[in-house]
Amino acid sequence: MPAHTAPGRDDSPAVALGPTALFLGLGAATGLLPQLTLGLFPLMLIGGALAVVFGLTGVHYALRGIGRLWIATTGAVLGAIAFAYPFVLFLPFWTA
Repeated sequence: MPAHTAPGRDDSPAVALGPTALFLGLGAATGLLPQLTLGLFPLMLIGGALAVVFGLTGVHYALRGIGRLWIATTGAVLGAIAFAYPFVLFLPFWTA
């Protein structure tokens, strides 16, 4: 008779939140390069916002022992920088 296998903490889908946030944050942060800013403008907004959401959710679960904290934090920070950059870049045009 095979041994019973119960799902562990590392089998949770929450483990994937940190790496997902990291890769979304890295993809969105490539728009910080001046040559790619306008071409990756939609990716910076959408990918950056999703990286922040997934990163903060990953931090929530990492503090409970599911997933890695540094990966989720890095993804959330990269996403926040990439999401805020277009607003900072075009702020002078909106306040004129």
